[in-house]
Amino acid sequence: MRIPFDEMVNELTRILIKYGFSEERARKSATLFAENSLDGIYSHGVNRFPRVISYIEKGLIDVDAAPTFMESVGAVERWNGNLGMGNLNAQICMTRAVELAHRYGIGCVALQNTSHWMRGGSYGWQAANAGCIGICWTNTQPNMPAWGAKDRRIGNNPFVIAVPRANGRHVVVDCAMAQYSYGKIEEYRRSGASLPFPGGFDGEGRLTCDPAEIEKSQRVLPMGYWKGSGISIALDLVAAMLSGGRTVTEIGRQGEDEYGLSQFLLAIDPGRFNTPDMTDAMVDAVVNDIADSMPDREGGQIRYPGQKDYETRMDNLANGIPVIEEIWERIKRF
Repeated sequence: MRIPFDEMVNELTRILIKYGFSEERARKSATLFAENSLDGIYSHGVNRFPRVISYIEKGLIDVDAAPTFMESVGAVERWNGNLGMGNLNAQICMTRAVELAHRYGIGCVALQNTSHWMRGGSYGWQAANAGCIGICWTNTQPNMPAWGAKDRRIGNNPFVIAVPRANGRHVVVDCAMAQYSYGKIEEYRRSGASLPFPGGFDGEGRLTCDPAEIEKSQRVLPMGYWKGSGISIALDLVAAMLSGGRTVTEIGRQGEDEYGLSQFLLAIDPGRFNTPDMTDAMVDAVVNDIADSMPDREGGQIRYPGQKDYETRMDNLANGIPVIEEIWERIKRF
């Protein structure tokens, strides 16, 4: 089934208001959830919404809390998320990073004690829409083994980098440090499909494309094997060090629920060096050259990062957002 974008926003807004959000905050958060599904990131859009409601019911998300400024050094600021709604906290802090970037050329906000931000790419698109390069990442609960290990001690710590284009078709990389996020693995399992590439290990320690086996073993594969493992550890340390917040190790000691995260949001204003036309010419030349690559199979398409998101957005705006009927009916019962 497909749901119009505005209908999805209105329904999620209704529920968040019911759970204590002000109307303004509810609509902003609901819009972010709906935009994730609009761009085809269903695992971190409407599909994740019921789990967020369960966190509100447990008291792990404060519906009234907003991030607060703590201290600064030049263009670097430290903020406390106060366990508020994660997507609102990240949006507010990226807004602040962009403000600093427009003033100084660069702006950094390190955010402690926040909740899951849902789709990290949202804040890359946000920075790019403001004409800035956006770089951001978050740590998570321990949900991935370090390379060579069986038990989960590190996070898949999603990382985002966005490059702006005046036409809005930004170049946006949004990737977890695992080959697939758990949300994406769940999405494949629900659809009855195998992963296109191995994404983790089965119970016998063999690489597998079976999403159900990976969920059972809880051994996702680090992106680039030892490289993804190492980058995950470094991202965790930098986010926690600059924000003064929790590391993945400390988050894991809180139990099974994922909260009190550390995040880093960076914006750079290329307009301090280049005109928009100069930036566009550079990006367009690279994107067009990549598009002219020889496909590895007949009919294959080579896309730049973010292209599929934009194309899916246009299709879903015109035809409605695909939703799993079971999940949508569950949401409507809230």
